[in-house]
Amino acid sequence: MLKDNTVFVGNKPVMNYVLAVVTQFNNGADEVAIKARGKAISRAVDTAEIALNRFLEHVDKGDIITSTEVIDTDSGRTNVSSIEILLRNRHD
Repeated sequence: MLKDNTVFVGNKPVMNYVLAVVTQFNNGADEVAIKARGKAISRAVDTAEIALNRFLEHVDKGDIITSTEVIDTDSGRTNVSSIEILLRNRHD
C-alpha cells in the first residue's frame, strides 16, 4: 500500500473525500485506503459507501481495520478510535 493512495478523512464535506477516492482509482491505483479517527469515522464510512455505490463499478471493499490510538491532548492522554477501509480494484 502506497501512502499516496490514502485518503485521510476529516471535517470537510463527504463529497470532497469521495472525489479524492475516485480520482485515485482513475489515476490507476489498484487500492485506496480511507482512514479516519474519532468523529470523522462515520464520514469515512459514508465516503466508502458513496464511492462504491455511485461511482466505482469494478471496486470492492477489502479489509476494514479498527483500532484505538492514544493521543496527547492539552488535558492529558486520551483514547481515540480509528478506522481504515481498504477499497480494491477487481480485475474482471
